[in-house]
Parts: sequence; C-alpha cells; structure tokens
Amino acid sequence: MASLKVRIKKMDKNAKIPTRRSSQAAGYDLYADIISGTQDIGPGGTAKIGTGIAVEIPDGYFGAVFARSGLAAKKGLRPANCVGVIDSDYRGEIFVPLHNDSGEIRTVADGDRIAQLVILPYMTVDFAEADELSETERGEGGFGSTGIQ
Repeated sequence: MASLKVRIKKMDKNAKIPTRRSSQAAGYDLYADIISGTQDIGPGGTAKIGTGIAVEIPDGYFGAVFARSGLAAKKGLRPANCVGVIDSDYRGEIFVPLHNDSGEIRTVADGDRIAQLVILPYMTVDFAEADELSETERGEGGFGSTGIQ
C-alpha cells in the first residue's frame, strides 16, 4: 500500500514527530510539548496540551485525533472533545484538550504520548432538502430501538 505524504512542521525545536508503534497501527502517537516540563490536570478538569507540530493534510483528507486506549484506561485521560478534527486547510499547532475522568490529579510530562492521529479520507456532500424521506423497517426508532443493549 502506498503511503500518503503529509508535510509536518515543528513549531518548537524539541517537538516530536508522530510515530507508529507497529507496522499495522492506524494511529500515529502525538506527543506533549510542554515548555514548563509538566502540566497537572485536576479531577474532572481539562487542560489544552500542545504538541509543538503543525501538519499539512492533503485535500480530501482530515486528521482525526483519538484517545490512546492505554492512557484512557490506566490514567483516565482522554481528549475532551472525544474525537478532534483537523481540517486540511488548518496550519496551526495541533492541541489536544485532555480531560481527566479520574478522581486524582494527573500529571502530563513533556514528551508523553497523549493521543493518536489518524489521517482519513472524507466525502463532500450536497444536501437536498425534502418533504419526506424514504421508508425503512427501522423508521424513526432511536437509541436502543434495534434491540441491541
């Protein structure tokens, strides 16, 4: 499979380029770039953590910022917006608003892996307003209506 070329700029000389931990990993680890060395996040609190990098995502793609499963499971830290979206025309530094779901103060250190970046294609759509939509078996059934609990 051919790789997609994504240009990256270090906003800080000590920033780390995203890395993959295995050849089959979809996500690239994003690293904290904290000039003061550490950032505390209180229980239920959120802190905007810089990565020190900016990316040039090609047209037709976007960057999705997801939680690192180990960080979420072991320390209760996850992106506050659950999934961040980096549009292809954004050229600023990538920040990750980390939320602390635990009952303890958590400390993020410079160089810690804080989230993962996945580059994904997207489709543009033309919305067509309609008075009615096609019928389906499910219809307007919402949460839990398919019997899955």
